[in-house]
Amino acid sequence: MLLTALISLPMLSCRQPEESDLPFYNSADFTPVFIGNKNEATSEITHKIGTFSFVDQDSVLISDKTLQNKIHVAGFMFTSCKSICPMMIRNLKIVSDAYENDGEVVLLSYSVTPWIDTPGILNAYKKGNGIRNQNWHFLTGDKAAIYSLARKSYFAEEELGLTKDSTEFLHTEHCILVDRDSRIRGVYNSTLALEMRQLIKDIEVLKKQ
Repeated sequence: MLLTALISLPMLSCRQPEESDLPFYNSADFTPVFIGNKNEATSEITHKIGTFSFVDQDSVLISDKTLQNKIHVAGFMFTSCKSICPMMIRNLKIVSDAYENDGEVVLLSYSVTPWIDTPGILNAYKKGNGIRNQNWHFLTGDKAAIYSLARKSYFAEEELGLTKDSTEFLHTEHCILVDRDSRIRGVYNSTLALEMRQLIKDIEVLKKQ
């Protein structure tokens, strides 16, 4: 698994990380980079989530501009999935419930079958899962745009997505933590409730920065 592999990866760092530090991820191999100085991070961490524009379950346009100065968690799902998606959504709800009334934290669930998952279907799916958080958006739109964003911006798949054919089906259990400056700060297996609790702890670190 990706998270297991991360433990053995070398850390690029100018100093020893403190316990409360979160790494940056600048490349698709998810090598953690620890940088404590904000100015250094600005110059050394070049990878950011790209621009995008999709509609959510309420047919509201959600774009990268929606996320300005916000922390967000991104995941990938489809409503007809009967394998890992129900578990992923149930565990992400732990995070959602923790920040239900916090506009500073946004959850994005991108549909990987957007030709099926219309806003109406996503709306019913969100309600069916008992999700009340207005800052959890289930997104649909152009398939190529979603797949490109997933693989090139979020590094979404375990096997380096940058080498995959853009038409190959995208399915991953991982969710990605992104800071206010659109930089990747964490990757988590959303089929594991324990990792969602770690995600909450890491969000709290970012909220204090």
